[in-house]
Amino acid sequence: MNTSIIRTNADHPDFKMLVQLLDQNLKQTDGDMHDFYHQFNGIQQIKHVLIAYHETKAIACGAIKALTLDIMEVKRMFVLPDYRSQGIASEVLIKLEEWAIELGVSKCRLETGYGQPAAIALYKKNNYAIINNYGQYIGIDNSVCFEKKLRLS
Repeated sequence: MNTSIIRTNADHPDFKMLVQLLDQNLKQTDGDMHDFYHQFNGIQQIKHVLIAYHETKAIACGAIKALTLDIMEVKRMFVLPDYRSQGIASEVLIKLEEWAIELGVSKCRLETGYGQPAAIALYKKNNYAIINNYGQYIGIDNSVCFEKKLRLS
């Protein structure tokens, strides 16, 4: 599939639309934990957003946000259902890692839920290692956290 990916920020209307769909999906899969997770998923502080397009249709997104001076957190990864299992999420994730390297950080971290088996498979396939839960996810049994060391050139 011929996709194009643009860099933008959280103000982009296509990003906001995709995030709304992501949140609707997460409300179903997170169940009782949705309100807890949702409080950490605001997009106001996100300055580094990627949107993938098929022709002119926004089909996927992802973002990175500074966690520390040396670590970016991968946030708001989403692919429209009709476009899943085509490598688009990996493509977005790799482009986010490249951007993180450009910004001078050496690691990416993220959190997902055990109720997201496709997300867990995506991160494992892209060489993310499971780490101890960090930050607000410490002690949250449903959370699984990952980290990847980036190759700085």
